Amino acid sequence: MPDPGEETDMSAVRHVAPTLEMVAARAGVSRATVSRVVNGSDKVNPASVESVRAAISELGYVPNRAARSLASAQSHAIALVVPEDITRFFGDVFFASIVAGINDRLEQSDYVLNLMVASSDPGAKNSRYLMGGAVDGAVVVSHHTSDHFLERIGDAIPLVFGGRPGLDKIDTWVVDVDNEEGGAVAASRLVERGCRHVATISGPTDMQSANERTRGWRRVVAAAGLEPGPAISGDFTALGGAQAMRELLARYPEVDGVFVASDLMASAALPVLLDSGRRIPEDVAVVGYDDSPHAVQGPVQLTTVKQPSEAMGREMADILLDVLAGNERPWSTILPIELVERDSA
Repeated sequence: MPDPGEETDMSAVRHVAPTLEMVAARAGVSRATVSRVVNGSDKVNPASVESVRAAISELGYVPNRAARSLASAQSHAIALVVPEDITRFFGDVFFASIVAGINDRLEQSDYVLNLMVASSDPGAKNSRYLMGGAVDGAVVVSHHTSDHFLERIGDAIPLVFGGRPGLDKIDTWVVDVDNEEGGAVAASRLVERGCRHVATISGPTDMQSANERTRGWRRVVAAAGLEPGPAISGDFTALGGAQAMRELLARYPEVDGVFVASDLMASAALPVLLDSGRRIPEDVAVVGYDDSPHAVQGPVQLTTVKQPSEAMGREMADILLDVLAGNERPWSTILPIELVERDSA
């Protein structure tokens, strides 16, 4: 064991491959800044870029994706990563639309699609698979702030997210809609109808899209001089939507307008309202979100905010294919939303 006072022989530790964290420590910047520099982002100030490049040179750091490219280790496969329970994936047509859009683009390419549904941190098995050369890149949808394994994967392969990731240590391409504006559009419809006791059934609070929709709803209701009603999470599931509506009626019986942040939740919440003796929209108006088939399969045709799910899938695949081909793409792509008027509001 070397004496603490002796100078460390660096040749003895050169077998340890330098990591992104080591580069960040040497450059005196954050891990996310190093990631941005490695990915060619223009969002980093020149001084930080110079420091990062110097640290990369000093340490001999080689990004995984660059090493794989130099080795021509292309698999011609991309992964669709869905950090959700398998039941939710197959129970929500939103995911079917995303897959349809991705597949539409990949059919015109040499790439095949691998599906990976993981309800919790996939840990060693799935992370090793994604980082080990089995795929050249990945599209990620329905992600949560607790999905930290995506940070590790983002160091190894290009990632394109459907929706803004709620992770501080990742810098990647994003395809999204303006979810806050979507929540505002839904709330505006309810306020314009004369609703004065307006509540919302939201998605999980650990998802950026759910929180943004709630912010839009709350902003519009408050701007109308109204006290926002309860915001109850329905977890973007049918069971959660029904349970949230029961809780809402118990806590806030005067409710006369509800923004439900997904059509799947709304399709289960509408029967609960009707069973309670409320008429829709005469007693309680309801606006959903997605404009999925769920909007027209329930007891009342649902007024909803349309997000172009299939177009999102196509755009995410387009971006990833361009990046893998060495082409530059904008870091953020925002697609339009619109209100689709039906019978519920």
